[in-house]
Amino acid sequence: MVNRLLADGIVVLHFLFIAFVVLGGVLALRWPCLAWVHLPAACWGAAIELSGWICPLTPLENRFRQAAGEAGYAGSFIDHYLLPILYPAGLTREIQYGLAAVVIVVNVAVYGCLLRRR
Repeated sequence: MVNRLLADGIVVLHFLFIAFVVLGGVLALRWPCLAWVHLPAACWGAAIELSGWICPLTPLENRFRQAAGEAGYAGSFIDHYLLPILYPAGLTREIQYGLAAVVIVVNVAVYGCLLRRR
């Protein structure tokens, strides 16, 4: 039971991290000090997408699921949880590049606004 809760907690943490990567720049408009946390997170998110790496949270979640007697899954967190919602056909390198571009463009725009305010 504990391992299943830990795996589910990692899923929640993973979703929150992705939301922070994509939208954290908007929070930095309100709280500029948050940029010190958000910029490295956004760089990490873009690097994961551009490189095709798997986020370390995915194998950790799978380990907890297997320890709980559940089946893990192959591929990335995005493959397993987000793509069935957003891209039913599956994740391709082009889609990963697109996701990285969204992260980069949104954050460049937000931080451009933040710098202009200063």
